[in-house]
Amino acid sequence: MAEVLKGKGVGDAMKERLAAKNAELVAKGVTPCLNIVRIGERPDDLAYERGALKRFEGIGIEARVSAYPEDITWDDFEKEFTKINDDPGVHGILLFKPFPKHIDEDAVKRIIDPGKDVDGMCDANIAKVFAGDETGFAPCTPTAVVELMKHYEIPLKGAKVVLVGRSMVVGKPLAMLLLKENATVTICHTRTADLPAECRAADVLIAAAGAAKMIGAEHVKEGAVVIDVGINLDEEGNLCGDVDFEGVEPLASKITPVPGGVGSVTTSILAMHTLMAAERSLEGRGQ
Repeated sequence: MAEVLKGKGVGDAMKERLAAKNAELVAKGVTPCLNIVRIGERPDDLAYERGALKRFEGIGIEARVSAYPEDITWDDFEKEFTKINDDPGVHGILLFKPFPKHIDEDAVKRIIDPGKDVDGMCDANIAKVFAGDETGFAPCTPTAVVELMKHYEIPLKGAKVVLVGRSMVVGKPLAMLLLKENATVTICHTRTADLPAECRAADVLIAAAGAAKMIGAEHVKEGAVVIDVGINLDEEGNLCGDVDFEGVEPLASKITPVPGGVGSVTTSILAMHTLMAAERSLEGRGQ
């Protein structure tokens, strides 16, 4: 039976040191602050928002929510977002995506201050992640994957990691973070020839393709570590990951659940990035 790697333990372990860093910054005259920007009321956005607010309250970091109707015009949104972007009291900005079709995501990426882009949305931060520059913010989810594996002491140096998923939100930046840990990374996707055979070669198999239960027992070698990044609904409308947990768990040595795995670490990473952004703003003031 596999060890189930729950995210709560990771977040709890991070909480104390994040709270201490927040108190240190407040003592120096900086009150770290995240501004969540939401257009519309998608249930998944609202659920993540509630989790983030709870996590930030527990750590002591200020968090604001700027919510706009789904039919807000681009001109009005740009004006409102510019105010947030230019506010010196805001250190981190989290934008929920996808945007409504009339809101140009590329235009938002060009506007957002890279120093406040704590979920690694803009091109400047992604470029830094690919260059191995630690001043860039990687998206929170891939960072959470690495944090979880470090917490559970999963060896990455020299390990063969197979990553199923190639998005700019998870797959590609996660590959860069894993390479930085000296893992040997193979990126696969839904069109990879003989995907099961590729996956069975993995010491660590990471599923991040966004397809419900696509990774089954035929994809996993005995004793592999399986990390499920997917958030999907199955045919019965229940929340599930990219991994068929019941089919894979008997083979794996360690496995993350959905929900309660990687996803529950992301709000702690968001808090960590917000504190980093606040500390850099302090450095910019010469303190």
